[in-house]
Amino acid sequence: MTDPLIWHAGGCHCGAVRFETALPKRVEAQACNCSMCEKLGFIHIIVPESRFRIMSGTDRLSDYSFNTGVAHHLFCSTCGVKSFYRPRSNPDGWSVNARCLDDPSALEIVIDPFDGRNWEANAASLAHLSLEDAIQ
Repeated sequence: MTDPLIWHAGGCHCGAVRFETALPKRVEAQACNCSMCEKLGFIHIIVPESRFRIMSGTDRLSDYSFNTGVAHHLFCSTCGVKSFYRPRSNPDGWSVNARCLDDPSALEIVIDPFDGRNWEANAASLAHLSLEDAIQ
C-alpha cells in the first residue's frame, strides 16, 4: 500500500516565489553531481505536472537554459534561489528542491546519488519519475 499524497509548501529565500507539491510520506530524491546541481546543492524530487503548482511569484521567475535548451532553470529574480525547475530528464514534470520545502522534516527523504556528470549515460533512469502513476 502506498502512502497517500499530501500537499507540501515551499519557496525561495525571500518568499516571493511559493509553490506546493503533492508527495507521499517517503520520497526518493537525487543528489546530482553535474556542474549546475553540485554548485547549487539542489536535491531533486521529481514529480508529475499534476503534483506541482506555483502559488505565487511567477512574475519574479527568471529562466536560464543552456546546452540543449530543454531544461528551464527557474530562479527568483529577487533572491536568486532555484526552488524548482523543468528538468531535461522529465520535461513533462518538475524537479523540486527538497531544501526549499518549508518542512522537509515532515517527510522521509531518501537521497540517492545521481551521476549527472555522465548525463547521456544516466538520464534515462529518471524518466519514469514524472509519470502520473509514479509514486516515489
